[in-house]
Amino acid sequence: MAVLIFADTNQGKVVKSAFEAINYGSKIAANQNTDAVVVTYGNISTEDIAALGKYGASKVLFSSGLDQMYPSQLLKLVTAAGEEVNADTFIFSFDHTGKTIAPMLSAKLKAGLVSGAIDYPSSYAPFTVRKNVFSGKAFADYQINTDKKIISLLPNSVETNADGNNAEVVEFNPDLGENKVGIKEIHTKGGDGDILLTEAELVVSAGRGLKGPENWGMVDELAKELGAATACSRPVADIGWRPHHEHVGQTGIAIRPNLYIAIGISGAIQHLAGVNGSKVIVVINKDPEAPFFKAADYGIVGDAFDVVPKLVDAVKKYKAAS
Repeated sequence: MAVLIFADTNQGKVVKSAFEAINYGSKIAANQNTDAVVVTYGNISTEDIAALGKYGASKVLFSSGLDQMYPSQLLKLVTAAGEEVNADTFIFSFDHTGKTIAPMLSAKLKAGLVSGAIDYPSSYAPFTVRKNVFSGKAFADYQINTDKKIISLLPNSVETNADGNNAEVVEFNPDLGENKVGIKEIHTKGGDGDILLTEAELVVSAGRGLKGPENWGMVDELAKELGAATACSRPVADIGWRPHHEHVGQTGIAIRPNLYIAIGISGAIQHLAGVNGSKVIVVINKDPEAPFFKAADYGIVGDAFDVVPKLVDAVKKYKAAS
């Protein structure tokens, strides 16, 4: 038996959440005295693939024949890899790809699935995993009683350590069949220097308190100085001030950054559901009764148009002095 971890890729690089999943899977494998094996794909260098061993993988099954995310083919790839190493536990990241592939694999293998796990198993007999429930207001412990088990890990839920050795890399190109859905074009956000929101450790977000899209420059500037990703509330995306891929919340992207700065966002429960896993929340709002202050670690009652430029200047001075 083995623990199989799926490592997703983007533009020739393994995504950050995959490193967390490998750490997570390797600790489960160590507890069960078995191997942690990674399956991945794409145009990745041999050195980068072997380096996945530093996060706990003993072997990497690498498919060079697949370079784009086709769900049906990725399902076949993971299924074939599971058969190759006789896997009884499968680990995914709880991201767009994991949300697509893990349920399909669960149905195919008739395996129990816990989506969005936030911690290591608290018990292995019975196999018990914790996740958020009720929009992050509570935890629930789920038992997986099937022979095969599938877990998708909520990003930024566990620490990532890279203190291992390089892994053995095995070329793995099973027959994936023809894909019935083709990708004609891929449009990515901004330039190469942009930080993916789902992988960001620092996020600067804003809402209708900015009064219009023409005022977003100070948000972008603060994010740039901090090395952070930008986000927004749902109303801002709905009225077209910002693109929908920046919308965080219950109906948008759920994130768990180390720092979340909310500017001019009231903090409705739907928004909180997507960000309340953040390690530190800073709220800037001129309304002292804004609900977001109840969830904040730090709060500034003030006009964003006065506070944010001062924050930008303070960050610049700090960086210049360090």
